Amino acid sequence: QVQLVESGGGSVQAGGSLRLSCEGSGYMDSRARMSWFRQAPGKEREGVAIIFTDSSTTFYADSVKGRFTISQDKAKNTVYLEMNSLKAEDTAMYYCATRLGRLDGHWTDPSQYNYWGQGTQVTVSS
Repeated sequence: QVQLVESGGGSVQAGGSLRLSCEGSGYMDSRARMSWFRQAPGKEREGVAIIFTDSSTTFYADSVKGRFTISQDKAKNTVYLEMNSLKAEDTAMYYCATRLGRLDGHWTDPSQYNYWGQGTQVTVSS
């Protein structure tokens, strides 16, 4: 069983920064894919960024490219999401998710993931 716990959310003004953390425990596959998703009220869950834990390869949604950075600390089983130049439209509940093993579909598809954290709220005021 895998548990994911997010932290680091909060309220900031537009242009500000936050760093989210996702700590994993339990069985962590060395080839796991770790992703951040977000969901705003009334909207579908949206893939934000993914990191392949074996190669550190990363991909981002177009809406966050150049502003967000996903990274990992393998020793701590933790994945981070550094968010800069935040905009009001970044306001959402942010979740981390993992799939044990390779994806068999697009990384932005929530159904690809086996485990989810409880979420951390990010609110950006303009």
